[in-house]
Parts: sequence; C-alpha cells; structure tokens
Amino acid sequence: MAADHTLIYQGRALTLKEERVVFPDGKRETLEIVRHPGGAGALAVDEEARVCLIRQYRYAADGWLWEIPAGRLEAGEAAQHCAQRELAEEAGVRAAHWQPLAKLLPSPGICDERIHLFLARRLSPVPTAHEHGEYIEIHWLSLHDALARVCAGEIVDAKTVVALQQARLCAGI
Repeated sequence: MAADHTLIYQGRALTLKEERVVFPDGKRETLEIVRHPGGAGALAVDEEARVCLIRQYRYAADGWLWEIPAGRLEAGEAAQHCAQRELAEEAGVRAAHWQPLAKLLPSPGICDERIHLFLARRLSPVPTAHEHGEYIEIHWLSLHDALARVCAGEIVDAKTVVALQQARLCAGI
C-alpha cells in the first residue's frame, strides 16, 4: 500500500484514494485505488447434494442476481466467521463442516478487495436475519442445474461462478 496518497472518499463500505506509486521499472504514476475490507461467502451443500443460492436484488447491477450467501468483513473479523454469519443471516442455515474453496480478487486493477470462499456442509436450520434493504429469495438447486445457469448466462456474479466451479472441480460435488 502506498504511503503517499490523497483521500478522495471515505464511506462505510469502501475508501477511494489517489495513490502515488512506483512501478517495478521505476516509473511513477498516480492511480485511483478503491480500498475495501474484503468479504467472504459460503456455498452450502445439503444431504441431497443441492446448493443454496439466493436471488438478491442489487441496485448497482440493475436487478436480481443469483448469488451465494456472502458479505463484507467487519473490522478484525476472520473470513470464515464472516461466511458463517452471512450463511445464517441470508440463507437461514448453519454448517458443522467448513472447507476453504478459493480466494479471489474480483477487480485487481482498481481495488484491493479479497473474497474468501468456503464450502459449508452438515447443515441445520436457523432463523434468517435479513438486513434493512436486503431483498432475498432462498433457492436450493442441484449443482448441475446451477452450473447450467452459469453456462446460460443467468448466473453472472463472479464469486458465485467461482464457488460453483470450485465445488465441482476441487471438492468433487
């Protein structure tokens, strides 16, 4: 992180800075960088090998998106704890078994956000706790059906696409 910067905007979800950087070849430039605390998400898989996806209204994306339950890390929060919290709040389930699936940088050219993805199994129901302004539908689909929606262009959320592919390729679901 560059020490020489100008704060442009500080919000609750992100910070935007102009940072003066030195590249590996010694050239200097000023870049606009979004600083983000990061996030975590959970791909929950039940005993019938169905995955939990939520359909959530996202104003910035102009409508409804298919996603895994996920959210922003709170200050000092561990990624797995964040994924556990979001799975309970958004999907109404808790998991007894957790496995790391992937870490990703959604937009590394302008943002330092890192998203940690987990596979959640051995599920039990808990009450949902949707936040004000969250519009969420909970759906359970076979992994095959979810991946078919990726191929059809219905699921376009990057963390969700990665989680589904990782579950198939690396977790053998």
